[in-house]
Amino acid sequence: MTAGFSGVLQLTDLDDFITPSQECIKPVVVEKIKSVTGSKIKIQDDGSYVAVTEGGQAQKLQRVDISLNDCLACSGCITSAESVLITQQSQEEMLKVFQANKELKEAGKDSESKLIVISVAVQPVLSLAAHYQLEPQDAFSRLSGYFKSVGADLVLDMTLSEDLSLLECENEFIERFRSKCEGSKLHLPMFTSSCPGWVCYAEKTHGSFILPYISTTKSPQQIQGTLVKQFLSSIQGRHPGHIYHVSVEPCYDKKLEASRSDFYSQEEDAKDVDCVITSVELEQMFKSQGKHLSDFPAADIDFPWTEGLSCSEQIPYKGTLVGHRGTGSGGYADHVMASAAQELFEESGAELKFKVLRNPDMREAILEKGDKVVLRFAIANGFRNIQNLMQKLKRGKCAYDFVEIMACPSGCLNGGAQIRPEEGTQQKELTTTLAKLYNELPIHSPRSNPLVQEIYTKWLSGAGSDKSNAKLHTSYHAVEKMNTALNIKW
Repeated sequence: MTAGFSGVLQLTDLDDFITPSQECIKPVVVEKIKSVTGSKIKIQDDGSYVAVTEGGQAQKLQRVDISLNDCLACSGCITSAESVLITQQSQEEMLKVFQANKELKEAGKDSESKLIVISVAVQPVLSLAAHYQLEPQDAFSRLSGYFKSVGADLVLDMTLSEDLSLLECENEFIERFRSKCEGSKLHLPMFTSSCPGWVCYAEKTHGSFILPYISTTKSPQQIQGTLVKQFLSSIQGRHPGHIYHVSVEPCYDKKLEASRSDFYSQEEDAKDVDCVITSVELEQMFKSQGKHLSDFPAADIDFPWTEGLSCSEQIPYKGTLVGHRGTGSGGYADHVMASAAQELFEESGAELKFKVLRNPDMREAILEKGDKVVLRFAIANGFRNIQNLMQKLKRGKCAYDFVEIMACPSGCLNGGAQIRPEEGTQQKELTTTLAKLYNELPIHSPRSNPLVQEIYTKWLSGAGSDKSNAKLHTSYHAVEKMNTALNIKW
């Protein structure tokens, strides 16, 4: 596992200097074993440790595993990526599941096998397309072909979950804005929550102060998990525990998000997302096989959502890679501002442009009515801008109504697990290329998607209902900071 979590998650405090943390405080139960004085510890070729006595007897020592759940429950840091032993969020584990499933099917035990579903975000597709010099749609089809060649049953895009996330975020903001105008204690500004690096940092560093400002809308990854494990499982007639759901994402932090206890159902004994694989891990898998993405035959992108619904023939993007208006991180600020301008101030034709402030990763847009600014939105990417924003908020000087926040500079297109540039190419050049590819995709509007309305009506009992809130929203948890001798600053 290579280091690739967002820079924010490697911080133990607000210092600018990033070092591996000394605060990993997971209590470890170690079984005491009888040892002989003079024993020596040796490292074997496979990386295991053995205690060797003077008489030459060797005893293998137990390795301590620190899981992602341990990290999320920790009151200290997220450890550096190398020291987190990820047991269920790796390509090796995913391929083991694929192989076991294949053996069950070959043995005629289909009832015991799992339905393997792959959900692919748009950013990894663009990263792979740029790296292998393919058209994005072709890259997506060949990626589908690869996954199906190793045992996947369904390969899905995430447009539906992105639409639901944008619309829920929009509804949440409008409710907060109206309530605030009426004197309610609902907090503004509202910060987006689709970036797990930012959310984890907020929970651990700013705790209960910042959490009321963060949108409770689930990220597209987790909404997709809910759709797959609950809606799709009912269509397929399967128990959620018999579906193995893999999400392909642009950053390692999504592994942390998928591991949160909030996204695990004890009743069904199933996670919404079982495994997260990233762009760079896919590249490593292809390289280990001596393969190029173009070596795999193209396969269809599956679209199982319309089974039994009346809108099956009206979906314009079936199997087609699409983008949303705004940034390559999902377009939250652009979508919510345009919708709020229409809904709150009847400004449907307002010219909404985000202008660059001190650096390209900090942008803002305002809506004026007469001589008064009625809406002020911002996009803040990267830790420096996030830190400045938090300081302004604590001083009561944050004038924004809504902020789209991403931990990575340049947002999700430059995610920590996107494929790195070839030698001779700068990271900034590659990010510019990915942004260009994203902007060339067909623009999709969530409100033009008839499937969304049917999902709300027939499965979620209407937008804003208790059922839709339970399935499309989540909660956050302040992590109390423990002061230990290791983190005292003298």
